Amino acid sequence: MATRKPAKPAAKNVPRKRADAKARPTSTTANRPRRSSTGTQAKGTSARVADAARKRPKAKQARPKPPARARTAAQGNVLTTLPAAMTGRASPAKAKVGDEPVFAYIRSLPQPQRGIAERVDALAAKTLPALQRCVKWGLAFYGVGDGWCFACGGFAGHVKLTFGRGTSLEPVPPVAPVGMGKDSRGVDLESVADLDERQAASWMKQATAIPGFGGKKR
Repeated sequence: MATRKPAKPAAKNVPRKRADAKARPTSTTANRPRRSSTGTQAKGTSARVADAARKRPKAKQARPKPPARARTAAQGNVLTTLPAAMTGRASPAKAKVGDEPVFAYIRSLPQPQRGIAERVDALAAKTLPALQRCVKWGLAFYGVGDGWCFACGGFAGHVKLTFGRGTSLEPVPPVAPVGMGKDSRGVDLESVADLDERQAASWMKQATAIPGFGGKKR
């Protein structure tokens, strides 16, 4: 009996490599997107600017200036406050004989006191040719060489025109000012219109005919 030869096993279907297949990348970095050099430089510049700003010394804040003080007549500036009555000195103006100290004091007064005092001063100069001026107790004083006979000063809301020997005048001025002597009399002027120039001139002439304060007795 004849023997059969074993059949050859069937060949496995092994897929052939395609000749046009693309080679796989050997490195994972090849597929990573490249970083923009411009963006990196911008970030570096920003970091350096921020670091320099932190190191830069802070500017010192300017301290607020203190409020201006009331300026004195000697400095030729306007006073900010005036007393209500004569309870000491009427102003910081220093005592001094002469026209200019009085003019400086008058310039230091606010309005309307300044305008009133200027009118009184002009009336005194017109009425009394030999007029002399000085500043005493923060007021403008006037005389003709026999002492100081009347004063003019700015107060809160008015100007006082005061005659040292007012009780001896005719008619006697209506106001007895506080702190200026028992014989003193005068008028309170709230505006230029309150000044009766004819009556004030008469009082000025009468006052200078009587020895004033600081003068020799006749």
